[in-house]
Amino acid sequence: MDLDFSAPTPLGYFATLVSDDDAFPLFEAAVSVAQDEYPDLDVQQVLGDVDQMVARLRRRCPEDAGPLQRLRALNQFFFRDLGFGGNVNNYYDPDNSYLNAVLRTRRGIPITLAVLWMELAQGMGLKARGVNFPGHFMVKVNLPNGQVVIDPFNGQSLSRDELAERLEPYKRRNGLVDEFDVPVGLYLQAAQPRDILARLLRNLKEIHRAQEDWLRLIAVQDRLLILLPDAWPEYRDRGLAWAELGEARLAVADLDIYVVHADDPLDREAIGQRLQELRRALN
Repeated sequence: MDLDFSAPTPLGYFATLVSDDDAFPLFEAAVSVAQDEYPDLDVQQVLGDVDQMVARLRRRCPEDAGPLQRLRALNQFFFRDLGFGGNVNNYYDPDNSYLNAVLRTRRGIPITLAVLWMELAQGMGLKARGVNFPGHFMVKVNLPNGQVVIDPFNGQSLSRDELAERLEPYKRRNGLVDEFDVPVGLYLQAAQPRDILARLLRNLKEIHRAQEDWLRLIAVQDRLLILLPDAWPEYRDRGLAWAELGEARLAVADLDIYVVHADDPLDREAIGQRLQELRRALN
């Protein structure tokens, strides 16, 4: 029997990483997303570079340092000494979503900065989690005397009042006022690694969609559908991107899957009409 010792494709590697919720290497999976844009990227090299950052950080802290002291050392190191922060000048640059580029430029968007910060926090033994806060990804750390919520864009610790103030526009847009209001704590639930990675990919997807970069959008869709195989609207969006590229056969295959599973009858009807047009084009 011939054994195949060839390296897995980037998508095959990604599929292996995200296959198990109980052992989900969020940082490694997030780094691997950049292989679409940087095919020669050595993911293990990036992991090694971050391990070295953790080692540097640990040397700054006494062995008996408490969680609050470790958190302060981490924030000093990450935001001040290394200068990581939000890319305010070019927020929609795709490089902000690629962790190898974020490490190089020290600029990113909230979710990539958060994923890197959480990897360092984990190396420091801190109980850090991501928070799918509306409009702006956050991180939180559980300390003996309570919980600290931090904006990874700038390192600011946010009080309940400040978080409530940030939520106001979202709540008004969605009618969550008066008797429909819900407490701030509901928005501070810990996000699962799979959901964090999905949010990172969907941010990247929206950048490519805005730029009408259909090939790059499809590459992101491929990863989303490996990550979330039952996310039927992702089949729709990939199918529509194939249609934009004139690939009617591939578009029909994806849109067929979507209309079978679609929950929204109006959208199902609209996509059904698009399918008829594509089938006519094929014939």
